[in-house]
Amino acid sequence: MSFKNISVDTLLNMYRKMVLIRRFEERLCELYRLGKIKGIAHPYIGQEAVAVGVCEALEPNDYVLSNHRGHGHSLAKGVPPRNLMAELYGKVTGVCCGLGGSMHATYPEIGLLFSSAIVGGTIPIAVGVGLALKMQNKKNVAVVFFGDGAVNIGGFHESLNMASLWKLPVIFVCENNQYALSTSVKRHLGVREIVRRALAYDMPGIVVDGMDVIAVYKETLEAVNRARRGEGPTFIEARTYRFLDHGMYYVGEYRSKEEVEEWKKRDPIKLLHDILVNEVMVSEERIQAIHKEVEKEIEDAIDFAEKSNYPTLEFAKKVVYVGGE
Repeated sequence: MSFKNISVDTLLNMYRKMVLIRRFEERLCELYRLGKIKGIAHPYIGQEAVAVGVCEALEPNDYVLSNHRGHGHSLAKGVPPRNLMAELYGKVTGVCCGLGGSMHATYPEIGLLFSSAIVGGTIPIAVGVGLALKMQNKKNVAVVFFGDGAVNIGGFHESLNMASLWKLPVIFVCENNQYALSTSVKRHLGVREIVRRALAYDMPGIVVDGMDVIAVYKETLEAVNRARRGEGPTFIEARTYRFLDHGMYYVGEYRSKEEVEEWKKRDPIKLLHDILVNEVMVSEERIQAIHKEVEKEIEDAIDFAEKSNYPTLEFAKKVVYVGGE
């Protein structure tokens, strides 16, 4: 998509955020294999253009609700990498004091209200946020991210219906990465295209190339402006792909190597890199400087997480028992 009317600073900022997410996730995979991060985590590698393109179109006081694959959303919205990494380590300096872990990153200070491991669990909550914003006559919007597997749950349909009926300022972002865990979208969807679900609720439905951060940014900006004008919600189906497995574990052969490699040819970071260098005429030296800055920031985050303390028993009592008893 054309990058006209988008400043060079905005393009570079989106590039930096995508590189930050990619390196954060790559290091996360390494740390997980070393046993430094417990539990489970779901890499966002390959889908960076969706989180970054959407969040770049938001204002600081807009709200985001995330899901189990939420590291990308967190970083794109502005969560400090060191506090997010500390949360993955289970340290008290994490965004949830080490109690939430990978799938529950929450940072209301910058508008990241909640992340849930429940498939589609934040969709109804986003509608509640949208209703609150409308009742308070605020111009903020609420964005909720979810995967293709979530469009089949009852809460999804109830939420779209209510948001449309009351013209709530909610942007529904479906990250269609082609698989609900290991089940192809072709095997679990009763309609040919996910975006058609929006038509049933008289809601604008947009299909966007989820590997093109510029396209995602432009479509989201239009949806956000529409919501601010009081014209109601928008459904965005971002067609993307995760390069790694569903989570930090192997679930079997459900994708061909050829399919994965074909999608990797459209790496969102590489696509924007080529535009910046070949069309915007940004120097390769400036691009490499961004990579070096990001690398330093990630290493600082890891060092911060490793040096931080775990929650104490006394702290656990305060958050578990009334009055800390």
